[in-house]
Amino acid sequence: MSSSRPDSLADPFVAALNTPLDLSQSLEPPRASYLSPSSETAVSPRDSYADTPDNVSPLVPENEKRDAIAYTQESREEPALRRRSILRRPLFWLIAFAAVTIVVLAIILPVYFVVIKHPNNSTVGTSAGGSGDGNGNPPPPGTTTTGGNGSVITTADGTKFTYLNPFGGIWVDNPNDPFNNGAYPNSWTPPLNSSWTWGVDKVYGVNLGGLFVLEPFITPALYQKYPGSVDEWTLSTLMAADTASGGLQQLETHYNTFITEQDIAEIAGAGLNWIRLPIPFWAVEKWDFEPFLEKVCWPYILRVLQWARKYGIRVNLDLHTIPGSQNGYNHSGKSGSINFLNGVMGLANAQRALDYIRIITEFISQPEWVDVVPMFSIVNEALVSTIGTDQIITFYLLAHDMIRNITGYGEGHGPYIAIHDGFLGTAAWADFLQGSDRIILDTHPYFAFDSQSDWAPIATGTGLSAGGIWPQQACSAWGPGINTSQAAFGVTIAGEFSDGYNDCGLYLTGVGNTDSYGTTCSLFLDASQWNSSMIAGLNEFTLASMDALQNWFFWTWKVGNSSTTNSVQSPLWSYQLGLQYGWIPTDPRTAVGTCAALGVTGPQFDGVYLPYQTGGPGAGTIVAASVTSYGQYPPTPINGLTAGAIQSLLPTYTSTSAVPTLPPPTLSPSPSPSVNAGNGWFDSGDTGLAPTQVQGCTYPNAWDAVSSPMPTALCPSTGGATPVTATTPVIVTTSVIAPTPVTTTSTSVTTSTSVTTTSATTSLV
Repeated sequence: MSSSRPDSLADPFVAALNTPLDLSQSLEPPRASYLSPSSETAVSPRDSYADTPDNVSPLVPENEKRDAIAYTQESREEPALRRRSILRRPLFWLIAFAAVTIVVLAIILPVYFVVIKHPNNSTVGTSAGGSGDGNGNPPPPGTTTTGGNGSVITTADGTKFTYLNPFGGIWVDNPNDPFNNGAYPNSWTPPLNSSWTWGVDKVYGVNLGGLFVLEPFITPALYQKYPGSVDEWTLSTLMAADTASGGLQQLETHYNTFITEQDIAEIAGAGLNWIRLPIPFWAVEKWDFEPFLEKVCWPYILRVLQWARKYGIRVNLDLHTIPGSQNGYNHSGKSGSINFLNGVMGLANAQRALDYIRIITEFISQPEWVDVVPMFSIVNEALVSTIGTDQIITFYLLAHDMIRNITGYGEGHGPYIAIHDGFLGTAAWADFLQGSDRIILDTHPYFAFDSQSDWAPIATGTGLSAGGIWPQQACSAWGPGINTSQAAFGVTIAGEFSDGYNDCGLYLTGVGNTDSYGTTCSLFLDASQWNSSMIAGLNEFTLASMDALQNWFFWTWKVGNSSTTNSVQSPLWSYQLGLQYGWIPTDPRTAVGTCAALGVTGPQFDGVYLPYQTGGPGAGTIVAASVTSYGQYPPTPINGLTAGAIQSLLPTYTSTSAVPTLPPPTLSPSPSPSVNAGNGWFDSGDTGLAPTQVQGCTYPNAWDAVSSPMPTALCPSTGGATPVTATTPVIVTTSVIAPTPVTTTSTSVTTSTSVTTTSATTSLV
């Protein structure tokens, strides 16, 4: 059901931009009609073409140049023998008019639409080349470069590659306009500077897992080098001690090489239009007791965002780690206990988390980034069964109000806020915070981790019979929930899914853990051994999953090689590998209709959301019942405490520290002085300070405090504690009924050492 790249370099448009796929037509790339090939060029090999210095039209052959020169010289030498003046011939004027028309269409229009107007769903084609000399050499400084399928890209380090995009995508790059948002990845996706319409436009996305948050199964070689490492905490500890190998700076090498500009170009060329970018909180800062590499990844995060801008790809920025761990999984930073909104340090860790959410929101809400990052996933996979539903909703309401006080309310004011379903399923979130402003529900459906025992075969044939039970299971298990949630909640996405229908894969369930597959996993560790039936089954399963989930991000784009086999040993989780071997469709639109073809039907979402859900009228006016239930912070009770614990004695921090703002990128080459890169802070009225420990008091282990003794007294212990008034502006709720302010001094001691914290809990940042 997948399509192959067409042979011709230029074909006419068959549909306007953003037109849904017509499965009855062949999937040819959109092209402007004036670039249609002649019969001669149409049969030429794909790569046998030449580019002019501006990469707009083919070079004039050298023999034609010599003939033209000779003709001109002859006419000057023998004026008496000249025939009728060429200026008086009608044919000349027809040819001249045609030539001028071609020049205007081929040069002026693309420059106008891409550089000046920034295309807005217009049917603009792209030539095979981009601006430059046709060999990938950069143009003069300050020149806008742009191109499409077949253009040669020169990266910052001088590496060259050919941009292969059969779907009409346009890349745009200009050193003097580094925040140009005129690019788009394909003909059916709006340019970055145009509105995304939920319910009409579809998210076809992929995660960049393992790049900035290192997971063992995605980057196994790093973990294999350091036996005993099971998460980024232990990996960082062991790596830092290995000074002979460069210590923690080895991670910077990984940031610099694991994902390159060519990866982003390939993502656009695969028909995808979004990436989900997991980042750690230590991109902002870490505290002294944490072993992570602080702030070093931030410039590389910005580099990925700039690459995404260049190729017209939108970004869902995902805060994947939370202080204290929000789920106890290795990808939260540290395996083990949950200390976010849970246990003795639950409130203190939540303060830090809220401040990091604030700092990231301030950065991505700047006009330079708001079009590139239209979605912010604020807490990845919080384990709500441990934290508690009321507790996490109360936190989300506080985060929502804080974010919207920064960005403003309604469409175009800052990113959508994405929250994970907490492994409760989408149905549990129906009618969530009605009247809130642009909240997205994110679900991560995986068969690999659902504890099922029926590992039915997937290599069962070809066509609709391929994949055994798995394609139908994906449609029936996921499709109805997605459709229902879009009506009952609002915008709903699958922020993660994969082809892992079993849990086979090196380190997939963690370093040292075993798989639960019933027979053997050896076959599933080596994609080179898979036959055509296996490939066909996985392809059908992929198509069914994509169709059922509708708006999705595959986990993940790339899986690194094992150092022992020099091969990918979790191939079911690599989109890039799936494209190479053929079980991932080369055009994701071919998935549409798969579930219906398999006989799985049910109610379909009509694509129309309530106005407030997409930033329309009513956005930000939360219904009174929700405010009554969840509008008082901190939530009570906090789970994970010993029986009889007094919550008012829980340690918290004081908001008296300088804010670690995120710096803008260092642009090279330097743009013109008129270019404003921002200062990392959107809302100048947000002047609150950041949380920090209270001097003179000792805190329990912030990452392992669930079993810690509860404080029994305030700190300092003599004469009680004096509240410290936070300088942060009190968060003003935009809801119908304002939450009752609760101010506590949260000053306490442990049974062995004194702990004091002072903060205004109506404003934790």
